[in-house]
Amino acid sequence: MAAGTGARLGVSRARFIVLEGVEGAGKTTQIRLLSAWLDALGVEYVTAREPGGTEIGEAIRGLLLAHREEGVPDETELLLMLAARAAFVRRVVRPALEAGRVVLADRFDLSTFAYQGYGRGLDLEAVARMNAFATGGLRPDAVLVLDLPASAGAARQADQGSEADRIENEGTGFLERVRQGYRELVAGRVDAHLIDALDTPEGVQRRLRELLSGLFPETFAVREGS
Repeated sequence: MAAGTGARLGVSRARFIVLEGVEGAGKTTQIRLLSAWLDALGVEYVTAREPGGTEIGEAIRGLLLAHREEGVPDETELLLMLAARAAFVRRVVRPALEAGRVVLADRFDLSTFAYQGYGRGLDLEAVARMNAFATGGLRPDAVLVLDLPASAGAARQADQGSEADRIENEGTGFLERVRQGYRELVAGRVDAHLIDALDTPEGVQRRLRELLSGLFPETFAVREGS
């Protein structure tokens, strides 16, 4: 977990912002650029990834992403994700929000619906019930889904020489189901927004900043030179 410095926010200005998308969509790059923007605005924030962000969460992340001869049952994958999320909410997100900070998260609950629901084919209603227990009902203020064809994401990662983890190794068919899941989920959630990730990193970042400034002007006030 990383923290940015700046003028302390009042609690009412704290926001929970999540970036989502298939592998290669550019979440890491966009969170880095958003962090630089928040530094320029003087906004206090923390960044974290999910699963992860806590000692328990990072250990679970290692279990989930490592290649192994014995496959991970879909239900086990779901329960491990939710176990990491419960710690993430209680030890990272809620304390940061209560302190008046913005939370920038690389993934949250929409990933579970997209990957374990649409990708793995687990029952969405059951996933929703278990997710609500893990989160204690906490929902993001905004979910920004970077939309990219799975094949394009795989090509980007290949160009970068990135080694595929266990989930990335499921192939483009699986990841395209995940992508289509994201698109359907966004259509059903008022807090979710689809962003064309085929644009340049600068173009995507411009759209993200415009969107956040429009949604939450009291937090993401655009200042001259930012």
